[in-house]
Amino acid sequence: MRLTEFHEMVRDEFGQVYGDALLRDHILLELGGRTAAQAIEAGREPREVWRALCEEFDVPAVRR
Repeated sequence: MRLTEFHEMVRDEFGQVYGDALLRDHILLELGGRTAAQAIEAGREPREVWRALCEEFDVPAVRR
């Protein structure tokens, strides 16, 4: 998954404003206690970060 696709999926699922806030503010324990933005910056794959967000926010499997 490319980073642009990741951002599109976040925006489609959560909306632009809320999605942006999730990426920079919500701590994901599954990603080592980092935000999604920090995890990507640290080198985690966007697909892995997307899956962590989906798990955390119970995104239905059909939209993962």
